[in-house]
Amino acid sequence: MSKFDKLFGIPEEIASDIPKVTIVGFDRLLVENYKCILEYQDFFIRIKMATGLININGFNLLMNEMTKDDLIITGIIESVDFEKNDLIK
Repeated sequence: MSKFDKLFGIPEEIASDIPKVTIVGFDRLLVENYKCILEYQDFFIRIKMATGLININGFNLLMNEMTKDDLIITGIIESVDFEKNDLIK
C-alpha cells in the first residue's frame, strides 16, 4: 500500500490484489479480488486467489453476480475453508 493510498484512506484490498471475503449469514458470500474459478458445482465452489484457495461447501450454491474482480455466491453455505499459498510469506 502506497503513502498516497494511506493518505486518502483507500482500503488495502482495493489498492492491491489482497483478497477480501465477506460472509453474510449462512446464505451469501462476497469474494473480492479473486483470480479465477477452478471448480463450480451446486454443492462446491473452489476459487483461486492471490494468496491461495477458498473452498465453499453447501447446497444450491449459485454465482449470482460476477465481475472480473468480485463474486457473490448465494445458497446454503455450510462451510468455507482456506488453503494458503505456500509461496506467500
